[in-house]
Amino acid sequence: YVVGDGPVAAAFDGVNVWVANFTADTMTKLRASDGAVLGTYAVGVSPSGVAYDGVSVWVTNQTDATVTKL
Repeated sequence: YVVGDGPVAAAFDGVNVWVANFTADTMTKLRASDGAVLGTYAVGVSPSGVAYDGVSVWVTNQTDATVTKL
C-alpha cells in the first residue's frame, strides 16, 4: 500500500494501521481490511515510532524530540 515518504514504523488499532512516515513528517491511516488511505496527519519532525494505547495513537518524533497524540 502507498503511504508517505520514508515509512519506518506501524501500529494496529484493531481496525486501522497507522504508519509513521519519517521523511514526510506525517502519519498515514490505512483501513486494515483493504489498505485504503483514510487520512494523512501532520506530526512532529521525523516520526520514528508509533504505539496504540487502546484509545489514542502516540507518535515519537526524533528530530524535534516531541511526542504527538492522535
